[in-house]
Amino acid sequence: MKLLLKSLLGIFLILISFYRCGDKTYKMGDLSAPSNLVITAEIVGANTANPAGDGSGDVNITLKADNALAYKIDYDASNPLDLVYLSTGTVKHKYVTLGINSYRITAVAYGKGGTSTSITKDVTVKSVFTPDASIITSLTGGASKTWVVDKSVPGHFGVGPWEAATTSPVWWAAGVNEKVSCCNCFYTTTFKFTRDPATNTYSLTVTNPDGAFTKTGSWASIPGIPGSGDEGCYSYSGGTAPFAFVPSSSGVAASAPTTQTSILLSGNATYIGYGSLQKEYEIMVLNDNYMYLRVQGTEVGNAWYIKLKPL
Repeated sequence: MKLLLKSLLGIFLILISFYRCGDKTYKMGDLSAPSNLVITAEIVGANTANPAGDGSGDVNITLKADNALAYKIDYDASNPLDLVYLSTGTVKHKYVTLGINSYRITAVAYGKGGTSTSITKDVTVKSVFTPDASIITSLTGGASKTWVVDKSVPGHFGVGPWEAATTSPVWWAAGVNEKVSCCNCFYTTTFKFTRDPATNTYSLTVTNPDGAFTKTGSWASIPGIPGSGDEGCYSYSGGTAPFAFVPSSSGVAASAPTTQTSILLSGNATYIGYGSLQKEYEIMVLNDNYMYLRVQGTEVGNAWYIKLKPL
């Protein structure tokens, strides 16, 4: 019996020995961040005579790093950081601010285990834009033309998500005369677009006989609006300020439809339709008797739609 117990104990010890010899050693592996990150920015049309490019505003950008699994990029450090994922590390970006302007590109390369490396690069780009002549004629009548929000049609005001794939007010659209009872200033405010042929410049004059239709507080894009209160009509004297035509920056396809041309307002004295909007109004449809605009709200994430008619 004792001999049997000793034999069993010996077998057990041998098995333990084999088991220990078979233990695997696990390692985390190399978690070094990507290295040698480089931003290459080719300004389209750049040459010795035109170092800022041909005026298209287009820049071919390539990000490259050793041991990188993915890249993100921010095109302009003067705005809030907005890192965009690049699946291939290459992209063509259009800068739309008119004139010759400098931008700081921020690139981030990601490696194993979430490691990352970032760098910046400054580029100076020229943007020149001339809209289709029919847009100028329809909007200004060749000299000046006044427009109002068209309360007689459904969907003259509406909201949906701010994304290139959605180009209609899928969340909410106003019915005919919907804002008359609460906010008739929305319909009595006029917007006069003027072209100065001598200088080929443009201006917008906003006249508010019954106040401005807007939200309050930080959402208002015009000065003097109270810090709190419901959406409504608020005392505002209007004003005149320059505007420019720029290529639309929304990314909406031309088949949406859209003219891919935007009205870019200057300063904070003017707005179109609703005083809680940002300054770039994409012209979706425009003819002599109808204008349909899309613009991002000051509450980021909302796309607002406005239909106007000539006065």
